[in-house]
Amino acid sequence: MRIIFFGTPAFAVPSLKILTAQGRDVVAVVTQPDRLKGRGHLLSAPPVKEFALAQSIPVLQPEKIRTAAFHQELSSLCPEAIVVVAYGRILPAGILGLPPLGCINVHGSLLPHYRGAAPIQWSVINGDSKTGITTMLMNEGLDTGDILLQEETLISDDDTTQSLSDRLSEIGASLLVKTLDGLSDGTLSPVPQRGEPSYAPPLRKEDGRIDWNWPARRIFNLIRGTFPWPGAYGLLNSERIMILRASALSPGLKGVAGSISLTGEGGLLVQTGDGLLSIQELKPEGRKAMPSADFVNGRRLRAGMCFDAV
Repeated sequence: MRIIFFGTPAFAVPSLKILTAQGRDVVAVVTQPDRLKGRGHLLSAPPVKEFALAQSIPVLQPEKIRTAAFHQELSSLCPEAIVVVAYGRILPAGILGLPPLGCINVHGSLLPHYRGAAPIQWSVINGDSKTGITTMLMNEGLDTGDILLQEETLISDDDTTQSLSDRLSEIGASLLVKTLDGLSDGTLSPVPQRGEPSYAPPLRKEDGRIDWNWPARRIFNLIRGTFPWPGAYGLLNSERIMILRASALSPGLKGVAGSISLTGEGGLLVQTGDGLLSIQELKPEGRKAMPSADFVNGRRLRAGMCFDAV
């Protein structure tokens, strides 16, 4: 089976890796163009490109995919299937109709829940107890294609977007292989999505802003769901403080939302709209991550000080 693989971030690498490890005929990889990243604004290649080049797979990085030239380039490769894993762009009808077996997408949710760009992040932010992977046959809609296979996984309180994404990427790779085999031998038939859809729009930096009037549990989920990007933060005397690790305590306890109290070990407790948020690790603006006790001691914080209101 001749396969063209569309993918960009680290989430897509396990799927490409398993295809190459099994000797599948990946004739080309399509990924986003290199971008400037970091404080040094260095030109960086997407993780999928780095892996593909290490495997001597031809890499295409079109700035635009809705052109006759790019369509012709793909057509000349005679793909039997196109695999799409977190590529980052919506494929036009012309590309969707190229391969006889169709375009297969590996999506990080149990569709129709969390259609869109950030399903893993929102499943954690919303405090869901489970999520999963869906492989689907793509159409022109936003993650509206027929379902091929699904596999569930539980979300624990220890999970962040990073850890859940790592786990789902491996589940997705395994499910992709089963999907391709089922389509190839004719044992797998697409099934229309059923149920009320929900959506997972891209996260913005401002989505990480903590509203201390929220319950501690909701803030705890926001911290986990925005790690590692964009990160959850509060403002203390107008300084942005990123909250990296925390836990929710004392549900039902009320007080002044955003007010600070100190633990016996010199750590940091913040009153929320319902309960306390115990902060274990944070990162002040322009500084390295540190235990909250070090922050308390270094800033000489006093009980009763407050994070800025939203």
